[in-house]
Amino acid sequence: MPHHTDLIAALAIGLTLAFFGGLLATRLRLPPLVGYLLAGLAIGPFTPGFVANPHIAAQLSEIGVMLLMFGVGLHFSVGDLLAVRRLAVPGALLRIAVITAVGAAAAQLWGWPLGQGVILGLALSVASTVVLLRALEERGTLDTSNGKIAVGWLVVEDLVMVLALVLLPALAPLLGGAGGAPDLGALGLSLATTTGKMVLFVGVMMVAGRRFIPWMLARVARLGSRELFTLAVLGTALGIAYTAGTLFDVSFALGAFLAGVVASESKFSHQVAQDALPFQDAFAVLFFVSVGMLFNPAVLWQSPLQVLATALIIIVGKTLVALLTLRLLRASWSTALTVAISLAQIGEFSFILATLGRDLELLSAQGQNLILAGAIISIVLNPFLFRLLPVFEAWAARRTPAAHPELPAPVGLQGHAVLVGYGRVGRLIASRLQAQQVPFAVIEEDERRLEEIRAQGLPAVYGDAARREVLSRAGVTQAQAVILATPDSLQSQLILEQVRDLNPAVHVTARTHDEHSQQALLALGASDVLYGEYELGLAMGDHVLAALRAPVTPTAP
Repeated sequence: MPHHTDLIAALAIGLTLAFFGGLLATRLRLPPLVGYLLAGLAIGPFTPGFVANPHIAAQLSEIGVMLLMFGVGLHFSVGDLLAVRRLAVPGALLRIAVITAVGAAAAQLWGWPLGQGVILGLALSVASTVVLLRALEERGTLDTSNGKIAVGWLVVEDLVMVLALVLLPALAPLLGGAGGAPDLGALGLSLATTTGKMVLFVGVMMVAGRRFIPWMLARVARLGSRELFTLAVLGTALGIAYTAGTLFDVSFALGAFLAGVVASESKFSHQVAQDALPFQDAFAVLFFVSVGMLFNPAVLWQSPLQVLATALIIIVGKTLVALLTLRLLRASWSTALTVAISLAQIGEFSFILATLGRDLELLSAQGQNLILAGAIISIVLNPFLFRLLPVFEAWAARRTPAAHPELPAPVGLQGHAVLVGYGRVGRLIASRLQAQQVPFAVIEEDERRLEEIRAQGLPAVYGDAARREVLSRAGVTQAQAVILATPDSLQSQLILEQVRDLNPAVHVTARTHDEHSQQALLALGASDVLYGEYELGLAMGDHVLAALRAPVTPTAP
């Protein structure tokens, strides 16, 4: 019988306990990730019984992060990243600076040295990739403009944290850690080298990778082997991520994200995403299990006030900073609230920073436990914050002044349709309406899409469709139909309430991703709510029935 079974034990026991924990959490109407965290706590070193190897669990969870970021990259393009830079770059940089300062100030109040406060603040300033993506996927907003802003913000944070990980060892003596006097020359050289490697890696991926990877995937697909294609997908995601980390000093997650971006250029990108999905889900669960393993629950009763302060900085402080920053950058309330709440948690980079801080003697065990406690609390509460999002958006809509001179004039249509959202589904609906010569106006808050709509000569209104004045300018009171093509079901519910208030008799057709949201929209007065998988099943059934009723054509002898 083999003796080295740490990997098998971590996978078997971790996934099994995660399944039962997630099942129990679902039964109690809690997010499944709560069960995953408890499963990690059960097999961690701070509870009796079996203790899994934390190093192996951490590496398995890192695979999950890489595969998740690869999947996100498949839904992105270079244009998408450039489109969100106006909000993502200044927003991420400002929030990192503010939260780092707040964390350092809190540490000073607790009597901690400066270095420990800087590590604490940095760890609290960066959001978790896994939690963010799970939250956006569950709400169906990953492909929306709000989702792309959140992911772009996350990419900027990752880049900053990569630089921080390089600079901290050189700055450790200055911050009171181990080592001699800081060498400013070595510090400048290290920064220049790291920046150069990052630029070189991005350049290689955008120039050579965009040509080679789609070509390679096409060649493999022509072989007709599903097995080889799946291996090509996994090899691309993990191989490029590993190369990014070992040769270019770029984080594994960022390397996998760029691999996904270049793979999205392939015409087989949808098949790539489908093949990677099962591995993403399994390994992402192990991320939450590994977080639970690191947590020492004793900190909750030993330092309750410090735990509370840490959680408030993450949940309240980060949300307010992001919200105010995005509003100053003229983002809509919907965008500001969605992005701010989705980033109100911490995760994998925070743990890496805490570990480095311990190695450099900049962070105490107490500081590491507070970071882990803050991560656990913020991860658990994040889904509940999303459930409160409609309440926040409704409050924001009431607080917004009715007059907005920057909005365009009313479209001036009568008896028309109003199409909310011009994404992939919205474009198909617009093409169908145009083909039938049905007059319609489009409401869109993505400026790039708005330019595309107006270039086609279609009436368009810029703004958040959950606001009454935006709906009025699109002529909802004179419309015969309203089509909610936005994938965000919570946003659709807010829009529907306003539509029904302005025009109780208008026909409203909406889309959703699940039966629960479908029932909620119907209860609010939607005329039709199309549930994607249900409608696909009906359509396929109709095609099959039509084929069975067709006369069989005899083949030639």
